[in-house]
Amino acid sequence: MKQGVSTAPWGVWKRPQRARLPALRALIAKLKGSPLTEWPGDSPPTGGTLMAPHRSCDDARAQPFQAPPWLRDLAGAWVFYSVLPAWPAIPPRFERIARFAPLIGVVLGGLQALLWLLSEAWLPAGARVALVIALALVLTGGLHHDGALDTADGLAAGPRALEAMQDSRVGAAAVQAALLLVLLRAAGLLCLAPVAAGIGAAALVWAAFWGRVAPLLAMHRYPYLRQAPAAGGTAAFHRRHWAGLAAELLPALLVAVPLLAATAVVSAAGDRTLPAARLIALAGAGLVPALLLPRWLGRRLGGHSGDSYGACVEWSETLALLLSGLLWSGLSLPVAG
Repeated sequence: MKQGVSTAPWGVWKRPQRARLPALRALIAKLKGSPLTEWPGDSPPTGGTLMAPHRSCDDARAQPFQAPPWLRDLAGAWVFYSVLPAWPAIPPRFERIARFAPLIGVVLGGLQALLWLLSEAWLPAGARVALVIALALVLTGGLHHDGALDTADGLAAGPRALEAMQDSRVGAAAVQAALLLVLLRAAGLLCLAPVAAGIGAAALVWAAFWGRVAPLLAMHRYPYLRQAPAAGGTAAFHRRHWAGLAAELLPALLVAVPLLAATAVVSAAGDRTLPAARLIALAGAGLVPALLLPRWLGRRLGGHSGDSYGACVEWSETLALLLSGLLWSGLSLPVAG
């Protein structure tokens, strides 16, 4: 190749005069819309840089949106914790998705709440309850429900708990746990059915929120049971990328503040005389299960796994709904009488 001459996709480029070279480089960069890179082969004698010849305007436009890591983790949480369609143009990342689980719970609870509100006028209470429970299972693909069933088998297996949890077969304890989860959730929703629809809708959202806070507390306090990399399970990356409880709970705290304000607005729409005690009971009913379930399971199993994380979600969410229903129906009795 001759000095000062280099082939390029648009033909032959001859070395311009030294005074015009900076202006030419700036013009090419502006037209191409891409950062300057080293010219392959013969470099301009001044040491300047030009657009790499393998890049084109179409290539630059075809580059995906460079999402920040936290947004990619949020997209990963969306994909992992639900069956909702993946986000376009944002490739999911799964390193720190656990911190966004409460936010995904608010979305899933919000969809259940929407069904609860829309079906109030044209469905009896029993049918509304059944549809909402079915929707909760569909939205998660049974991910957490499966973990709750496996955990029940593990608790019934005694010293062989981990082996039983890894067994794909369904035992008697798992069947009983499935029935209890559905019955207790239905009981809580039936208690909420006679009151204003906004109250039940808010309870669904808060229950889903607290259900996803519970496994974060489990990850913080108890070791992961499956230490071998080959047996790491789909939830092992939660532990590998754990950044501490404060950092992992920060998104949940940021969500809780506007959620509390929205709860006050929605609840007041159905009952303008709503006292603060009822609002606190509605929003905080899931706090007790979210604190106690991870502790109890961690002590029984000697730690936690992906299955017990799912059990924390399901049982905390179910007990939150049951407590909300019992507290609200109990608080409503004097008014009804």
